Amino acid sequence: MIDVRPFETLGAANHGWLDAHHHFSFANYHDPRRMGWGAVRVWNDDIIAPRSGFPPHPHRDMEIITYVRQGAITHEDSMGNRGRTEAGDVQVMSAGTGVRHSEYNLEDEETRIFQIWILPETLNAKPAWGARPFPKGDRAGAFVPLASGLGDDGALPIQTPARVLGATLKAGTSTTYRFEDGRVGYLVGAEGKFRVNGTEAKARDGVAIRDVPQVTIEAIEDSELVLVDAVK
Repeated sequence: MIDVRPFETLGAANHGWLDAHHHFSFANYHDPRRMGWGAVRVWNDDIIAPRSGFPPHPHRDMEIITYVRQGAITHEDSMGNRGRTEAGDVQVMSAGTGVRHSEYNLEDEETRIFQIWILPETLNAKPAWGARPFPKGDRAGAFVPLASGLGDDGALPIQTPARVLGATLKAGTSTTYRFEDGRVGYLVGAEGKFRVNGTEAKARDGVAIRDVPQVTIEAIEDSELVLVDAVK
């Protein structure tokens, strides 16, 4: 099964400083058909206005991965961490027993992010945060793990048996990814237009993948892709 969820069909809320689109039910958007995808609970496509952002607020028992598409996000939390994550780079936060954090766009331009929440394997784990750069050139032509609870070298650690991967493809090129039994995928393009096993999708569409052992992604245009591989 490969199900394309066009960007135009996503839940949406524009708060002025925040233009948010939700792949799955979130906040005031509720669709019983879109409550998550396997262990993936949230995928938000957020545009944050300059010099604004999310004030301190709490989370617990969730793995939260932020992929910055444009601009930069500045993080601060109750564990004493502070960091600025730029376009193309990734930060992760394991909320565990509980943490408060803020996420601000301190730049003079819009910041665009994908924020992905994945259910943890174990509740009440120790909270953690991390960030690192992932140059786009290092993931040209193939998926590279960006965050992983499966021991992938070079990936930011998360506390769940899932991986978040990134790839950049030039128009006319392709890459293949294989899923193990009992796993699902959710793919979103940050840029471009592409086909997944022949099914066409564009940037910011969601592509839900289930019971498909292998996918081949062909770039129709230069494309930047983010894929989550998680348990069903």
